[in-house]
Amino acid sequence: MTLALFLGVLILGILLGLPIAFALLLASAALMFQMGLFSSDILAQSLVNGVDNYALLAIPFFLVAGETMSVGGLSKRIVKLAMSMVGHRKGGLGYVAIITAVILAGLSGSAVADAAALIAILLPMMRDAAYPEKYCVGLLASGGIIAPVIPPSLPLILMGVAGNISIAKLFLAGIAPGLMMGVALVATWWFLVRGADLETPPKVPASMRWAAAKDGIWALMLPVIIIGGIRFGIFTPTEAAVVAAVYAIFVSTVVYRELTWPAFYGVLIRSARATAMVMFLVGCAMVASWLITVAQLPQNLAAFLEPLIDSPRLLMLTIMVLVLLVGMVMDLSPTILILVPLLMPVVKAAGIDPVYFGLMFVINTSIGLITPPVGTVLNVVCGVGKVPLEKAVAGVLPFIAVYVALLLLFVLVPELITVPMGWLIG
Repeated sequence: MTLALFLGVLILGILLGLPIAFALLLASAALMFQMGLFSSDILAQSLVNGVDNYALLAIPFFLVAGETMSVGGLSKRIVKLAMSMVGHRKGGLGYVAIITAVILAGLSGSAVADAAALIAILLPMMRDAAYPEKYCVGLLASGGIIAPVIPPSLPLILMGVAGNISIAKLFLAGIAPGLMMGVALVATWWFLVRGADLETPPKVPASMRWAAAKDGIWALMLPVIIIGGIRFGIFTPTEAAVVAAVYAIFVSTVVYRELTWPAFYGVLIRSARATAMVMFLVGCAMVASWLITVAQLPQNLAAFLEPLIDSPRLLMLTIMVLVLLVGMVMDLSPTILILVPLLMPVVKAAGIDPVYFGLMFVINTSIGLITPPVGTVLNVVCGVGKVPLEKAVAGVLPFIAVYVALLLLFVLVPELITVPMGWLIG
């Protein structure tokens, strides 16, 4: 009854068009009434306490870093470098997009920002080269969702907070599966364009490739600094966010000299707005999480899933199917913040590694960013690229299928994630 009330009010709020944060707050208030605990003071205090978390300080700094890189010249230099390396191959612009997506994922941590940058820079070039537009859009959208998996990742920070998991371990564990997602995109793109008659520009001379590498080395150093600093204990993920922001500002202003004061003001405004939205959502979700714990909903869910607890792979498969369906109608962040507190006790009872589970959850919800009807990244790509939604959906379906197959492979063979994770974490 308690779970039905919470989910019923939450779904009703969403159907009425309320933002997810307000729907969560409404569902939490209904739960408090049902348990006889309602107090506006407690509600407000829980909301504030929900964002009183040191790890969440990383969010505004990573947002500043990502925004700075977009306007400060780092992103376009990465595209130029990838273009000089593989642009001459058949379907080369697709491989450029994949390499760029993987590198950008290690810079910004935002799927929406990466996908928008890829579409804005590469889609016009692909159109001019007469590439099949629907598959180009599908590839660029699918490349964008690598960002939540490879550090620095904002969803991994939220996962660490919601599931009480080490964010540093999540960051390091995300490197291998993120690269595997890139390899899966390479194979899929090769299959889709293998018979197409595509224009292939001449190979760039070695001197130009070297010049592009020298010009882009400042941008490429950022993920090395972040990952290396976390791996060797030089700084925490939150401190890494500050380092990333300072480094991006320094390179954009002193080295590339493309970041102007008006542009930087815009960076701060956009980052502040995004931070406010994320923090309010986190606060509302933490209120719901506290009430979910008080109402013993995780214990009820554990009792429901008890037959599967002795079979971790079957339990993971069941959870992944559930999350995949939820991700089709709900955005990534609220899905993490709502479901993870419910599922984590069950996962721990089954003996599943919380870091592995957290990473699988983020990969799964990232796929939801390109699935209709809600798919945030899919809609952003359509808007920026001025592409009809129907064409984008048709183009993204092969990539969704490959991602789902990869997710299933990670469920059946968790060592694909846990073994590299062990090497990196040490």
